[in-house]
Amino acid sequence: KKGICSNFLCDAKPGQEVMMTGPTGQVMLLPKDPATPVIMVATGTGIAPMRSYYRRFFVEDVKSWEFKGLAWLFMGVANSDAKLYDDEIQECIKRFPGQFRCDYALSREQTNKNGGKMYIQDKVEEYKDQIFQLLDGGAHMYFCGLKGMMPGIQDMLKSVCEKKKLNYDDFIEKLKKGGQWHVEVY
Repeated sequence: KKGICSNFLCDAKPGQEVMMTGPTGQVMLLPKDPATPVIMVATGTGIAPMRSYYRRFFVEDVKSWEFKGLAWLFMGVANSDAKLYDDEIQECIKRFPGQFRCDYALSREQTNKNGGKMYIQDKVEEYKDQIFQLLDGGAHMYFCGLKGMMPGIQDMLKSVCEKKKLNYDDFIEKLKKGGQWHVEVY
C-alpha cells in the first residue's frame, strides 16, 4: 500500500519545491530523563512518531542520550498484514526484551473481553493496572493516529478511573501538568 505523503515525497523530482506544514510546538517531544518509561499508542499511520522513538531508543547510535526506560507500543490496525514496520519492531523486541514491548489491537482478527472487535482502547485496558502504575511513576503517554481513537481511549480511561476511585478530570489534568500526556491526532 502506498502512503499519500510518503509516496508523494519519494516520487518528487530533485530540486522540486514542496510546501510543508505540520504540528508545531512541543507536543510530541520525548522526556528529558532517558530512564522515563514511554507508553506509545498509535493507529495506522500514527506509527510514524512512535517509529522515530523506538529507532532512537534501540536502533540509532545517539551518544548524548542512551534510553534506559521501558518503551511500550500499542498499535491498532485492522489485520495482521497491516502491521507497519513489524519486522523492525520484532527485531527490537528480540534485542531489548526487557525494555521494549509491543501489543497489537487487530480489529478484524481479535475480540475484546466482551466479544466485540478489538480496538486500541480495549488492548490498552487489558493492561490498565500496569499502565496506571507506570503513569503514577512518571511515565509519559503518547497518542498518534486518527482522532476517532481518542473518544474510546478517554471513555476507557474514565471507566478505569471510576473503578480505581479516581476523578478522571483530575487524573488527566495531573498528567498534562506533569508533561506526561502527549496527543497528536488528525
